[in-house]
Amino acid sequence: MSAVVTPTETHEEEVAHGRGLGWYGMVFFIASEAVFFANLIASYLYLRVRAGGAWPPPGTIGGHEVDKVLAAVNTVILLSSSFPMHYAGRSIARGNRRGLILGLIGTIVLGGTFLGIQAFEYVNNAFGPSTNLFGSVFYTITGFHGAHVSAGLLFLTVCLVRSIRGDFSKGKHFAVTAGEMYWHFVDAVWIVVVTSLYFTVGG
Repeated sequence: MSAVVTPTETHEEEVAHGRGLGWYGMVFFIASEAVFFANLIASYLYLRVRAGGAWPPPGTIGGHEVDKVLAAVNTVILLSSSFPMHYAGRSIARGNRRGLILGLIGTIVLGGTFLGIQAFEYVNNAFGPSTNLFGSVFYTITGFHGAHVSAGLLFLTVCLVRSIRGDFSKGKHFAVTAGEMYWHFVDAVWIVVVTSLYFTVGG
């Protein structure tokens, strides 16, 4: 005996499996943020070209280089945070609230560690934002990215609290999806930032 599917049920099924306006709005928001970061990186590259020769110019950062080892470690930490975030998103999509909570906690811990290491680096750098052109660009770009990481952590913390309260379910978890999209974006941007500011500077 075949099941009878009403038009209302079909419509609801399409909505449940489709992408709503919120998803496209998030894509637009991330795209606008990507353009902003692209402009910052383009400005940095323009300044490098105009400077000519080695970059940063010899002696402009107090005889000390940026800490590439620390940057590499921090990069591994931030990129690793994408795995528990992805796990959290896939878990709630299957109705697994425990997996969602564990994934969010893992992401928040790794993201917080990244910010802590960045703060440690700032304190121990031999140059500041007002030292010279390189310092100004360095702190502007890394600081702007750090602000995005902080905003992402705040949003994920709210999602964690809501997860513990049981606000999310298999069919209702767009906030988690939006958080996952944003977090992956922040991770991807960092690859460009760390490559430009740490690993293409003159030794």
